[in-house]
This record gives sequence, C-alpha cells and structure tokens, in this order.
Amino acid sequence: MLVTDQDTVDTIGGGNLEETVIERAREMLRDGDRRPELMEMKLNPHAPTRHGRQCCGGEAEVLLEPQQVPPTVAIFGIGHVGFELAHVLRRHRLVLQLVDSRAEQVAPDRLGSLPEGPARVHGHHAPAPETVLRELPDGAHVLIMTHDHAEDLVLCDAALQRGGELGSIGVIGSDAKWSRFRTQLRAAGHQDTAIDRISCPLGLPGVGGKEPAVIALSTAAALVTTLQHAQEADPAG
Repeated sequence: MLVTDQDTVDTIGGGNLEETVIERAREMLRDGDRRPELMEMKLNPHAPTRHGRQCCGGEAEVLLEPQQVPPTVAIFGIGHVGFELAHVLRRHRLVLQLVDSRAEQVAPDRLGSLPEGPARVHGHHAPAPETVLRELPDGAHVLIMTHDHAEDLVLCDAALQRGGELGSIGVIGSDAKWSRFRTQLRAAGHQDTAIDRISCPLGLPGVGGKEPAVIALSTAAALVTTLQHAQEADPAG
C-alpha cells in the first residue's frame, strides 16, 4: 500500500488497522522521518482503537518504509547537447522527461540507445513543448536547449508563468542571447526577481569548451549540486 500526504493506493484491509497505519505514515512524512518502522496491532474487540473495533482475532505487523520520490528533470531539446546530457543523467535516480518538437529526436530507437541506468526515461514528441512543461510536477527541474531560440523563449515564459512551482530553470546560450531573452521576458510582464530564477548559460562557472559532451558534463554537475542542496533542505523529499 502506498500512502502520500493526500492520497492512498491499494489497501491492507481497511478498518482501524488501515486507518491507524495511514495516520502514522503521514506523521512520518510530515516529520521527514526516513527510518523504517514496524507497527504491531491486536485485532480483537478488547484492543484499544481510535477508528473502530476489529474482532477478527490475532495480531498484525505492518512495516512502514518511507520512500523518497526521485526528482523529475525535464530536458527540452534532445539534440547534440540534450542527448549527451540524457546519457549522463540516465545513470542517476531520476524521472527523466525528454521533450522535443521533432519526432525523430525522441524516436524509441534513438532513446533506446541510451545506457542502462536507474533513471525512468519518458520521451515526448510535442509540437508545442510548453504544454509538457505546464504538466510537470511541482519541484521539477527544467533544462531548455532546443534547436530554435524562439522555442527556448516560449519555454522560458511558460516556466516563469508557473511562479515558484519549479525546482530550477536553466537555458543554454550565450550572454548575448540571454540579454535579449531578459528584455523580451520583461516585455512579457515578468519581474526581474522572477527572471533571475533562470540560469544562463548552463553549467559550472569556469568550465570552458563548446563540445556537446563538455557542455553536458558541466550542466549535469551543476544540476547534481542543485539536487543535493534541495535534498539537504528537504530530507523528506
């Protein structure tokens, strides 16, 4: 049975047993407790209960194991750099959303050549990729590197429209490109404090080179640092 802060999936039989377990599981989520816990409960009419009696007899043991939800990383643009970046991130425990407006870039045979790894990979052919961005879960990390600067700008605008819901936003490009984007985003009504949430250029400061593999490694290193800081700030995930 899966218990989140608002929902449940599947069941362990209902009644006082299940409701007590759900209650305790949500306490653990709120407290950020990552340690497994074993609950023991008696199932007889004389046992103290909070959610109704159960008289089937015997005892039940329930193991509560907090599971950290892997972070979502969405790459928009699976060209030379995006594909190299997907190679690196495939080896990390992530939900990896690969999005491109060109069908061939996210074709199953192309994405099937990515290395084995723990990341859960989802490819999206999206003629209007901003529709995928709007559906990303809160906290998702967005990396924008499409083949079209106009598409990049639309995605930056869509990301900022989500306010503070996203974990981080980055866009590939030069200082000149970002200067133009900043002016256009201001004209679209975004405040400087919001625009400053977007990182451009991508990657670690001081890492030179324009080769796709170098940019991908630098971007991945910066992202992993961001993910680690987010985990330290919110151990419950």
